[in-house]
Amino acid sequence: MPIKIAMIGSGSIGFTRKLMHDILAVPELADTHFSFMDINARNLEMVTQLAQRDIDANGLPATISPTTDQREAIADADYVISVIRQGGLDAFQLDIDIPLKYGIDQCVGDTICAGGIMYGQRTIPALLNICADIRETAKPDALFLNYSNPMAMNVWACNQYGGVRTIGLCHGVQGGHWQITRCIEEWARREGRIAADASLHRDEVDIICAGINHQTWYIQVQWRGIDMIPRMLELFEGHSEYPTTEKLRIDMIRRFGYYTTESNGHVSEYVPWYRKRPDEINDWIDLSRWINGETGGYLRVCTEGRNWFETDFPNWLKQDPPRIAYDRRSEEHGSYIIEGLETGRIYRGHFNIINQGHIPNLPDGCCIEIPGYVDKSGINMPVVGDLPLACAATCAASVQVQRMAVEAARRGDVMLLKQAMLHDPLTAAVCNPEEIWQMADEMLVAQARWLPQYQDQIPAAQARLEASEGNDTRARLREGWKGAARRHTKTVAEMAQDRAAATVASNSGAQQPDVAAADKGAMTKEPACEG
Repeated sequence: MPIKIAMIGSGSIGFTRKLMHDILAVPELADTHFSFMDINARNLEMVTQLAQRDIDANGLPATISPTTDQREAIADADYVISVIRQGGLDAFQLDIDIPLKYGIDQCVGDTICAGGIMYGQRTIPALLNICADIRETAKPDALFLNYSNPMAMNVWACNQYGGVRTIGLCHGVQGGHWQITRCIEEWARREGRIAADASLHRDEVDIICAGINHQTWYIQVQWRGIDMIPRMLELFEGHSEYPTTEKLRIDMIRRFGYYTTESNGHVSEYVPWYRKRPDEINDWIDLSRWINGETGGYLRVCTEGRNWFETDFPNWLKQDPPRIAYDRRSEEHGSYIIEGLETGRIYRGHFNIINQGHIPNLPDGCCIEIPGYVDKSGINMPVVGDLPLACAATCAASVQVQRMAVEAARRGDVMLLKQAMLHDPLTAAVCNPEEIWQMADEMLVAQARWLPQYQDQIPAAQARLEASEGNDTRARLREGWKGAARRHTKTVAEMAQDRAAATVASNSGAQQPDVAAADKGAMTKEPACEG
């Protein structure tokens, strides 16, 4: 019997199709039945048309059933995949713009910091609702594969409170692995260890990466039996590009001795050191690509991509369908996990799971990201051991923020939400307590329609904001501040001047590991746009 995979948030531009292509590239999975679900019927229809065209063009027996009914989609599913962005671009805009008024400059805003914490408040109730449908209607022991951010908070909540085994999947480890490989490649050429025109594949560089999602550390790196960890700073400083694009991450190697997975822009908002002074932000970032640190860069890319897709969709249908083949799969973990469980082929990847002694110097029960193995027997996660102390300390600070944010989202606890923001590293570096309290109230009121668990608290938050008007306790705002490195969001007309580039940008989630999450856009679980 073919397996059934429910994809919740299927209205995303390229991510849904790429995951489907990856799965159908496995011969044993070519007859998979996909249930595409999204509450945005128009986006769901567009993506389904493209996906069905791809299946037909490749002569595959796979089937698709689109639906706006989540429970119907999940019924009898063997696997459920989430790519939702709760609140869509409207809420995302608030995650970026409201904190800016208080001086908090975010590049992405989807993991921790003020934006990521609020994103979790919106997403966790939606995911727990998905978990309820999985428990009640899916196949027994159906596996929930989550791509939605904030990854650690979501996986933590689903496993602890959703009653469903949930694995979190990200591509940050793969992206950084390729960067390390490129550094070794250039170093090896200079040293005469490989030919001047030789290239390396990341499979030639052995790594162990461990930590928490978006703050995972390459604690072991070997190439041809050489321990590359002591050379890591030399490798990155000697690269032809990274001293410009990854300045912040290279500085963290200098301070920690280890490279961290996430992009320059992502990691800049998880720690208190690099984005707290507006006049210093540009010293640490690069504007050649949004992911290197641009203010609200992820929001800009999502907005441009979504607007272009909706405008240019008829031309997408006219393009030649892609060839679906085993050797053309992306590096996203999802299809390889399903392949391993269904066929027994062994796959090694890095997955987000609940810590149960796997990293002893991080709290049990939190969500960690470590290497794991998949085969017919299941998903097997070995003990990694302690992180280096400074790496563990940085992760632990985020873990405590995540813990409070998860509990706040589950309970609808305003005080706990504010305490999570109070302890967030970058938020605390920029704001005083009164500013944080007021900002949290403002975000609650502005996002009320996506926060069912806070409905009885919203009037009080509104009243506090109104009472502070003209009061000495009211926080002073940076009204109109667009951030230290904000770039213009292109209109559809501007994007039309270079149609090819616009199409690549709007579909970038299907090709580029470090921007895949940028395309999780159409599932508006009330109302989805990496990783």
